[in-house]
Amino acid sequence: MSLIYLDNNATTKVAPEVLEVMLPYFKEEYANPSSIYEFAKNANHAVRDARGVIKDFLNAENEKEIIFTSCGSESANTAIQGVLNMNKNKRHIITSKVEHPCVLNLYQTLEKQGYKVDYIGVNSNGELDLAQLEEAINYDTALVSIMYANNETGVIFPIEKISEIIKSKNKETKFFVDAVQVSGKIPIDVQAAGIDLLGISGHKFHAPKGIGALYVNSKTLITPLIIGGHQERGKRAGTENVPYIVGMAKAAELAVDSLKYEASEVKRLRDKLETGILKKVFNARLNTGAANRVPNTSNIGFEYIEGELILLHLSDLGICASSGSACTSGSLEPSHVLRAMNVPFTAIHGSIRWSLSRYTTEKEIDYVLDVLPGIINKITSLSPYQEELENLKKLKGF
Repeated sequence: MSLIYLDNNATTKVAPEVLEVMLPYFKEEYANPSSIYEFAKNANHAVRDARGVIKDFLNAENEKEIIFTSCGSESANTAIQGVLNMNKNKRHIITSKVEHPCVLNLYQTLEKQGYKVDYIGVNSNGELDLAQLEEAINYDTALVSIMYANNETGVIFPIEKISEIIKSKNKETKFFVDAVQVSGKIPIDVQAAGIDLLGISGHKFHAPKGIGALYVNSKTLITPLIIGGHQERGKRAGTENVPYIVGMAKAAELAVDSLKYEASEVKRLRDKLETGILKKVFNARLNTGAANRVPNTSNIGFEYIEGELILLHLSDLGICASSGSACTSGSLEPSHVLRAMNVPFTAIHGSIRWSLSRYTTEKEIDYVLDVLPGIINKITSLSPYQEELENLKKLKGF
């Protein structure tokens, strides 16, 4: 049985080209890049060159604004805590109700330490309430952190507009963006968007797990999260992970070359999957409506049935999808994102996230569309909500 992987917002396969450029730094070029002898020069230059690639990937002003980290969570924690530690007289933070757990859980911890956190809501399509955001900003606001696109729905937030709102209300307020779910899917321009800090994670765009980066513009001061040696100009201690840094840089280059493909072909396959499901399955609903999304992501609710049952049946056929964030997949609680969107209770437990990549094929989408209706019919036949399902079927003309 072949694998059909449609959970690329959880992680992605490492691109063959990425693995190829990493291998020498596990074997011949294994030196510590901070060492001063000749043998270490290649490793040192590799890190330097990779920093330049990530600078260009994000359109940062210079390489000094790029800090290598281990993942998106470390980037977020470094940015948020680093800004707050440099602004201890300010105790107000703003975020959204639909952030990734690495942000939300940190803010819940900060609330216990006396910080005031405002959580901005979204509408039924998952779009941010900009009026509520503008109203929340005040003289005491140290930081606003808003994700670039949501990991469960793919909905893109208007980052440039958000930056304009922040700077018009309080020029001293810093703006952190969790860009983990847009990197490699749409272009990122930190300068044009007016972003102060931005985090990415390599394993979301075909680099290995365990490597990320944090952009901190030259006008923003932060304290380090990890204290120790001089690495990363004192912003992140620890010997540089040379193979993974090199791998992420290569993945970034490949991603830039693939942006047009993402915007056209990946989106076409996503739309084909989405349209096919809504056409063939009477109790399916698109949870995001007409919201602007990254091209690879679809979140579809199947009413009156459990998403875990759908995923188990899909898994039996070699199909991988998700019921939400991989970081909360062990929770029995319904998605905090879908709850914030007021997705009907009839669909919230039966919602599935489908996330494609440039490796997804038309044949794979056709297969999912071929087998999924049978899976849903089998599960709905066992649902205790038969009357409601029949009414829904008549309402939708099935």
